[in-house]
Amino acid sequence: MSTISTALIIPARTNEPVRVGPIETTLRNLQELVDGGIESVTRGDWHVYLNAEGVIKDLPPNVRAAQLMYDCGLDLAGAARGPAVFLGNDDHGGEQDVPDHLVRRAGELFGVPLAA
Repeated sequence: MSTISTALIIPARTNEPVRVGPIETTLRNLQELVDGGIESVTRGDWHVYLNAEGVIKDLPPNVRAAQLMYDCGLDLAGAARGPAVFLGNDDHGGEQDVPDHLVRRAGELFGVPLAA
């Protein structure tokens, strides 16, 4: 079963735009978005998917995702390598749309208008 959720996607390369939009939250699609195997880190009403082997694969650091996570109370600067996909948590541990407060904060941090 596939579901569609609105995600905040932050590429590692700063010349690529941060974007908000609908994605299929299947394992395969999430792996494609982060360029490999995924790991998930949860904080409050949201979680972020990162490449599980980002350091081993020598993926570029994702300074924007690290800054957003830090600003929201999660200090994982070294783990943020490659693209990052932010989604919301539902009451049963499933995916849901990225929370508006996270999208707003990303827009403020990166100086770009974002809308969920």
